[in-house]
Amino acid sequence: MLDATFPGLCWEGFQLSSYTELPDSHCLIRLQPDPAHLPRCQHCCAPCRQVHDTSQRRVRDRDLFEYKVWLEVPVRRVRCSRCGVATEQLTWLAPRARITRRLQKHVEVLLTLLPIKHVAQLTGLHWHTLKTLDKERLARDLPTPELSQVRYLAMDEFALFKGHRYASVVMDAERTQVLWVGEGRSREAIRPFFEWLGEHCQHIEAVAMDMNSAMDLEVKAHCPGARVVYDLFHVVAKFGRQVIDRVRVDQANQLRHDKPARKAVKRSRWLLLRNRNNLRQDQSAQLEELLALNQPLMLVYIMKEQLKGLWYAKSERAARWRFTHWCRQAMASGLKPLSHFARCLIPYAEGIIASASYRLNTSVLEGVNNKIKVIKRMAYGFRDSDYFFLKIKAAFPGKPR
Repeated sequence: MLDATFPGLCWEGFQLSSYTELPDSHCLIRLQPDPAHLPRCQHCCAPCRQVHDTSQRRVRDRDLFEYKVWLEVPVRRVRCSRCGVATEQLTWLAPRARITRRLQKHVEVLLTLLPIKHVAQLTGLHWHTLKTLDKERLARDLPTPELSQVRYLAMDEFALFKGHRYASVVMDAERTQVLWVGEGRSREAIRPFFEWLGEHCQHIEAVAMDMNSAMDLEVKAHCPGARVVYDLFHVVAKFGRQVIDRVRVDQANQLRHDKPARKAVKRSRWLLLRNRNNLRQDQSAQLEELLALNQPLMLVYIMKEQLKGLWYAKSERAARWRFTHWCRQAMASGLKPLSHFARCLIPYAEGIIASASYRLNTSVLEGVNNKIKVIKRMAYGFRDSDYFFLKIKAAFPGKPR
């Protein structure tokens, strides 16, 4: 009767004793030891005839139709000739677990598709139970990086919480595999990565990053043979904030008595920062008119385009000439924000020139940052940073070589 009611259910070493329907579509199945199977020691797997004691454990199994299935299992402690008193081995139930392995596998599949909150509502399992299962799954299934094959790295940072709290992420630039994630962006925060990398630091040839002095100094300290390559996007974005925005505001302030012209300059920020190829026809015409009427804005716009050209030089010699020429023009421009930016850029010259030999950038990591935001938003934030970092690594396991 029980076998007909619950077809296909099997718990090795046990057989059905009875079942009871509970309120709210719950069902309790009581199991009893199968006389045909001797209990085995969970340590050495040897069969044992002597039972030390028995305790009842209630666990969840996978749902059956509309029923949420509970099991009442008599778990025995046996006397093993090798190990002494030990709990019997249950192949379908992990030690001290309150759910069966069958339900665990089902939940792990759901967790790859849905947030924990939704899986909790679907299965009735507690949020913390699901989080523990998912964390163990991620740690178990993450591919081990082949550190001996890593030659090029990309390093960046992302916002971990509100309040200027950041984390750093390091990726294998060739395989797009996230190798390491850690809290903070200081030298002390990044150092554990290089300590973990160990002797493989000598294999690193180039590292792409933004103009972060902490990352720069740690790379030079641990990877003496690696070239630092500064990312085009970050440098140009910094130029936009420190030069174009400053000059635009100064020009708008000088046009206080010409309200139409002042309004046009104040609203030109995205016209000046956006790539010309991404502008509509009417926006291109508006930009041309703005630049024709305002010489300082035209100058910083042209200097922005020339700054981008530093990353497309055919050789380091050509890149060095372009950089020197660009800095001289900036110094002679008469615009204080532009000349100040050029002076601040000189210490980073080698990292910009190195881009001619190593076509690396952190654009892939910018995509990683966008994915990180999606993961964080789906979970409504993470209280466990280690769990969050495992999620990030699982999202970018790398391409096969």
